[in-house]
Amino acid sequence: MQWADSTALDVIHTILSDTMGSSCMFFVGTYRDNEVQIDHDIFGLLKRLEISNVRTTKVYLAGLDQEDLNTMISDALCLYPRICKSLSDILFQKTKGNPFFVLEFMQSLKSHGLLQYNIHQKRWVWNEDIIRAEEITDNVLHLLSSKMNGLSGDVQTLLKVMACFGSSTNESVIGYLSESVEYAGVRNGLEGALSDGFIVKDGEGCLQFVHDKVREAAYNLIPDSDKKQLHYNLGQLLHSICERDDSDDTIFLIASQINRGKDQILRDEELSIAFTKLNMKAGEKALDGCDHNTAYSYLGAALSLLPEDHWRSHYDLSLRLSFLMAGAANSCCQYDEAEQILRGISGRTRCFEDKLPSYFLLSQIFQAQGKVVDAYNTCFFVLLQLGETIPDSVTPEAAKTMVEDTLKMYEEVYDDDWLERKMEDETMRTVVKFYGAITFLAFLSRSRYTAICFICKAVQLSLQNGACVYTPLSLLQLMGFAMEDKHAANLHIAKNALSLLERFDVGGDQISGVFMNFYGRIAWHYEPFQVCGDNLRRGFESGLSSGSNLGFHCAFHVIKTAIISGEKLDSLLKEIDYYLHLLKTYKSELMKNALLISRETVSALIDKGEATSIEAKVFNNSSQEPVFFHQAYRAFWSGYTVRCHHYFENAHNYQDRLNSLDVLKKKKSHTTRYKEVVRDAISAMKDAAANSEWNFMNKLRLLEAEQQHLTRHHWRAIDLYDASIQSAKKSGFIHEQGLACEKAGFYFKNKAGNNEKALEYFKKARACYDEWGSSMKVGFIKKEIDSLDVSGS
Repeated sequence: MQWADSTALDVIHTILSDTMGSSCMFFVGTYRDNEVQIDHDIFGLLKRLEISNVRTTKVYLAGLDQEDLNTMISDALCLYPRICKSLSDILFQKTKGNPFFVLEFMQSLKSHGLLQYNIHQKRWVWNEDIIRAEEITDNVLHLLSSKMNGLSGDVQTLLKVMACFGSSTNESVIGYLSESVEYAGVRNGLEGALSDGFIVKDGEGCLQFVHDKVREAAYNLIPDSDKKQLHYNLGQLLHSICERDDSDDTIFLIASQINRGKDQILRDEELSIAFTKLNMKAGEKALDGCDHNTAYSYLGAALSLLPEDHWRSHYDLSLRLSFLMAGAANSCCQYDEAEQILRGISGRTRCFEDKLPSYFLLSQIFQAQGKVVDAYNTCFFVLLQLGETIPDSVTPEAAKTMVEDTLKMYEEVYDDDWLERKMEDETMRTVVKFYGAITFLAFLSRSRYTAICFICKAVQLSLQNGACVYTPLSLLQLMGFAMEDKHAANLHIAKNALSLLERFDVGGDQISGVFMNFYGRIAWHYEPFQVCGDNLRRGFESGLSSGSNLGFHCAFHVIKTAIISGEKLDSLLKEIDYYLHLLKTYKSELMKNALLISRETVSALIDKGEATSIEAKVFNNSSQEPVFFHQAYRAFWSGYTVRCHHYFENAHNYQDRLNSLDVLKKKKSHTTRYKEVVRDAISAMKDAAANSEWNFMNKLRLLEAEQQHLTRHHWRAIDLYDASIQSAKKSGFIHEQGLACEKAGFYFKNKAGNNEKALEYFKKARACYDEWGSSMKVGFIKKEIDSLDVSGS
């Protein structure tokens, strides 16, 4: 694993930490600790697996000790261990117990005649004094190189060629080379190398060296002065052969070999352009496979091969290649370089249309760096240039009217004929794309109503001109931002939006936005919270794998959904820290504050932030809706009913309704206000439970229990508390199961005067909160238990 790149390690992490995948995978990874530094990506992978609660076991494998080495030699020579002791001591001194080195060293002794089989004695014999006296190298590379120098020319050629390609290559590549006169003997060489045990072949035709030291020794057969030229010649030869066969399965290998001869390429403009296109093709293929680091390398090589006047002599190639390079640089967190390339494109393009992809990517780069105003202004400028009329400000009334007009148009237009229509105008598609981008930016830097205005404009353009790849996101944004209370209409339009995805080739960044809006704002009214959370994680991974930092929008909704669904708090804290770590790794400020306030909430739930809180002051002056939700959520679980009520005025939620009942309990007279609050709370929750019994039935039953609590209907209250407990347990909401037990405990303590039953429910609540991981709530319940007088029971 010490040779694996960051992309490969990311794939390993994704597979092993997939909560929806199989739990029966056993993965073994190995690396040499003397070949990795402390900042190697392997250690980052181990930390990420720990954060993702993937159980790992670390095993340190040292060389064989003297006793074990003596046992191995004893078995190999069929001699008693006491007879082999003198030889094994020498081998241990030379090899430090490395098994591979031991075998090579013994073969070297045999080839030098220092280890022989004596027919008369019928055993292996040696003279340790001669072995010690002889200047036999204790360097395995020298042993292997000496052995290779005695091989046939074809075998040596094969080993040199394979060493140039790396630790492994496919047999088909050797087949391509064998078509040339120069390398006609490599097939014979392959048979010899296989029989001599230098390389092995698997069932799929992959050839690889049996050990990296074998590959290193083979590469050392090539004089240093000839290595660069050999790489270049191999690349050119393979390129000429594979180009005739129209094969691109070796494109990475060919490009990496050819790039060693950059000095020769730059002397010939025809070669320069040909190999620029080759590297660009390799970069695009890497991007298709979400391997952004590899793409960055090949695209950078392609740019370096262009002639000085390439913008004049090869405009289309320069435009395409520069944009691809900017995208790869952005995906690799090289934001300054990406911005510099994009500004260079803007200064050299021949028309405004050619600048549009660069402006869009530039807005994403600004957003990733937390420069929301710059990102907004970039999109705003483009939309104005494209002829869009954008109001300076949008009132709530104007936004409401736009939503009503858009929905009316939707009902009039949406049918099978519209579904078959595609938006043909490229400029119109670009406008919808930029409206989709500016919507969230407006929500952060302007107002909710400005964002709604942009959404409506994008949807109306699609309804008027046909759907495009950006239409599904616009429809879901409309549902998520503008229609939060009309759940039936939401689901109908949202499902239509999702059906449109099948018509278009939607990229990972688009999928991330679609998943964020659907599973983060709409689906949780119908789908189990846990299902929404898992799909939001998929949206996050999809965005990240596509090279877009916008996946972190999904990460925020992952955490919010996980908090609501009562996931284990310690695991949740680790997951937030994992996202924050990735933000730091990706040099991104996107959603950092939102994740930090989520972390503050989880920290408060665990231990009031005493041991787990960080950077709490970030949120003191914030006034956005996510802040109100988290402040209210923390206040609710901490028992601060008045503070909770204040914050929930800006962020309505189930806890708001339950908290209102708690406020009423503390008032002496609550007949008029009580009826209104209870009626509204229970009515709203009945509607929610009708859409998703899994998510909301336990909440409805608890509200009804609290209603009976206030009206002193004893047996009905008990039945409803128990129903809420069982419903929460069925749905996996351990925190709300504990809450229902806690409320039942207080009912028996304060209303029914039954301390024994109160104790029973309080103990259940404590067990639930303990499983949830909330020391704060466990401590609170413990005080209630300690205060109970059950001595007379």
